[in-house]
Amino acid sequence: MNGPEILVSFAPELGVFVPQERRNGPTRAVTDGAATLGHVVESLGVPLTEVGALVVDGREVAAGHVPGAGESLFVRAVSRPQPVPGAPLRFLLDVHLGTLARRLRLLGVDAAYESTDLGDPALAALSAAERRVLLSRDRGLLRRRELWAGAYVYSDRPEDQLRDVLGRFAPELRPWTRCTACNGSLRATTKEEVTDLLEGGTRGTYEVFAQCGECSRVYWRGAHHDRLSAIVAGALRDFGGALR
Repeated sequence: MNGPEILVSFAPELGVFVPQERRNGPTRAVTDGAATLGHVVESLGVPLTEVGALVVDGREVAAGHVPGAGESLFVRAVSRPQPVPGAPLRFLLDVHLGTLARRLRLLGVDAAYESTDLGDPALAALSAAERRVLLSRDRGLLRRRELWAGAYVYSDRPEDQLRDVLGRFAPELRPWTRCTACNGSLRATTKEEVTDLLEGGTRGTYEVFAQCGECSRVYWRGAHHDRLSAIVAGALRDFGGALR
């Protein structure tokens, strides 16, 4: 770019996206005189999904604002909890976030996920078609114009990823109501109804079962229940209040 020069500052939370030299106070950026602020911010490394507001000389402006010479821009991070207007809060996760998808489903959060890589264009289009918030650690994917809504997942640790998403979006938690395999809804069932789907040891040991209405997978309180219960209890304690 070779045009008007502006001063740019970023909220500390956005430091992960910008070079070290841009993390501590205003730095200069040269525009081409025609690019919008949204384009300028993304060219500096920050996906617009992570921007809460653009403040030019003390006033909020739209991403379509074309900056003039000498303007000072402050880029705020998204507010938390972040409202998502226009649709029920639902998520779509990219191929690298399978563990996070299963944990969200464990908590009853609608989280679509495919274990095969659909590709960036298809994921962005699916987000728009189903009005789902796309969760990803791929900054390029979050910059795609066809995306309906998105959010960067800041950690590569599933425990931190879950806390990040729950703290950012405050979804309603309804544990044990979704299939962790396919995202379908669970219903209570009897041993007699699912007996043909159970191994002998399970059939003889457990009495309480649930079944997915979509993929027919059967659930019971097996060997992993204590570990899963700890995840649920921690999420309810920190983000869900009482069990709903």
